[in-house]
Amino acid sequence: MPDISSKAKQIPASAIRKLTPYADAAKAAGVKVYHLNIGSPDIKSPVSAIDAVHNFEFDYLPYSNSAGDVNFRRALVQKYYSKLGIDVNEEEILVSVAGSEGVDLVLQVVCDPGDDVIVIEPYYTNYYSFAFRNGINLLGVHSDIREGFSVPPIEEFEKLVTPKTKAVILCNPGNPTGTLYTAQEIRRIGEFCRKHDLFIISDEAYREFCYSDEPYCSVMTLPGMEQHTILIDSVSKRYNLCGARIGCIVSHNASVLEAITKYAQARLCPPVLGQVAAMGALDATAEYFAAVRGEYMARRDFVIDALNKIDGVYSPMPMGAFYTLAELPVDDADDFARWMLSDFRLDNETVMVTPAASFYCDHGKCRNQVRIAYVLEVSELKKAMRILEEGLKAYRAIKG
Repeated sequence: MPDISSKAKQIPASAIRKLTPYADAAKAAGVKVYHLNIGSPDIKSPVSAIDAVHNFEFDYLPYSNSAGDVNFRRALVQKYYSKLGIDVNEEEILVSVAGSEGVDLVLQVVCDPGDDVIVIEPYYTNYYSFAFRNGINLLGVHSDIREGFSVPPIEEFEKLVTPKTKAVILCNPGNPTGTLYTAQEIRRIGEFCRKHDLFIISDEAYREFCYSDEPYCSVMTLPGMEQHTILIDSVSKRYNLCGARIGCIVSHNASVLEAITKYAQARLCPPVLGQVAAMGALDATAEYFAAVRGEYMARRDFVIDALNKIDGVYSPMPMGAFYTLAELPVDDADDFARWMLSDFRLDNETVMVTPAASFYCDHGKCRNQVRIAYVLEVSELKKAMRILEEGLKAYRAIKG
């Protein structure tokens, strides 16, 4: 029997999705599962996005340009980035298969196998997956839950720099922490990257969901960093179009875009109907975003208050996105999360959370943490938090 590659055997399963078989088994047995494990909100997409797909007239679906439909890219410039003070043109934008492909392509273009990329941990777990399959070393600068996951001192970044270091990757606002980096923190990291001639790769998929009055700072606005900065963007969370699979890579660096285009040509084109929906979403109103932001803040406030009222649980207040990391009074959050799905029921219901160990470079670190996505309406979150509290009591009684 032919064998698969050693790389395929070693690549880790997604921390966010690896417990799905347990959730599927619970649901098959008639159990209701509250999904707090994945960033798939129940928020409605903009009407303009849905209407764009309904009104799209076609007899067949042709390929688009490998870099994305030029009309969509122009619309991104005129209707979106120009309003943010980000000065780009359509030739500096490449449409990707969501933000995930954007990260994957950028890492392949800026790094050779064996090169290093610095990341603030905890980080979005798929960064590790993309780095692993491209032979890139992900080096973590540790941020602490008790300090609200604020950016560590630049001296900690300096300790990791070698001739193999090629980039720093950020997620702002952060997944999985919900941390919103200040303009001062972003500038410090930019200065560090300029000093060492590194790329700064910024995943800004949650830009619209900031719960601070301070103006948002994109790396694309850092002065003197035009050739260093690469922006990763996505419509998945902004407009709740996760299934459209549309994102983009934005950079003033012509060499980066030229190289990424070659990779994009090999996968032919991004989804055509996804681009149609995304272009329609650009007409979403300010009222739409205000309502969505207000809803997420209400969910956040409830969840953080509820978590910190549970005996032994701690979670800081996230200032962006729709995630938080929480410390639980358990030794192994992975075992607890699995047990909740396989063994625990409260009124024939249970909760699914994401163990957080895989959000750290050392997967043995912080094994008592979980990521919680507050993507359900408050009435559902109330039930989920009660189940989590009762589940923790039962689990601790069993484990001693």
